[in-house]
Amino acid sequence: QVQLVESGGGLVQPGGSLRLSCAASGSIFSADTMGWYRQAPGKQRELVAFITGGGSINYADSVKGRFTISRDNAKKMVYLQMNSLKPEDTAVYYCNAQFTYWGQGTQVTVSS
Repeated sequence: QVQLVESGGGLVQPGGSLRLSCAASGSIFSADTMGWYRQAPGKQRELVAFITGGGSINYADSVKGRFTISRDNAKKMVYLQMNSLKPEDTAVYYCNAQFTYWGQGTQVTVSS
């Protein structure tokens, strides 16, 4: 079993920054792929970024150059640093493990 708990969401003005954190517990290993997804109202859940156990990283085109995913295997933590936020980044952000397990999500709202 795997449990994922996200934190760090909130309300931020356009151009601002937020750092999301995901705390993992259970059968999570450093070799597992971890990722962040988001779902805006009325839209399908979409991939934001993922990082493999070997450190390979993939970003959605819409966030390249603005978002950075990282992980701390010793702490079983995954992070998403979000800079230059735009209103279209508003969504519930979900942590994912092994392309299988999901957290409960954290709301990110970008608005003036």
